[in-house]
Amino acid sequence: MYAKLRDIRRRSGVTCEMMAKILGLKTRSGYSKKETGAIPFTLEEAQVISKYFSMPIESVFSDEDTLR
Repeated sequence: MYAKLRDIRRRSGVTCEMMAKILGLKTRSGYSKKETGAIPFTLEEAQVISKYFSMPIESVFSDEDTLR
């Protein structure tokens, strides 16, 4: 679901494990579920991700992506 985020993460050499740690999640699978859309990202998580990649939220999350 979050193909743009996945692409940015992969091009940056960041693993799901690293993203889980950045967001304070306990497991890689917890992050993977968010990136595939099974569990939505919170606005706070989106802010952390966009800050980590030094990009505006709208550049990381496309218009069709939804945040909670």
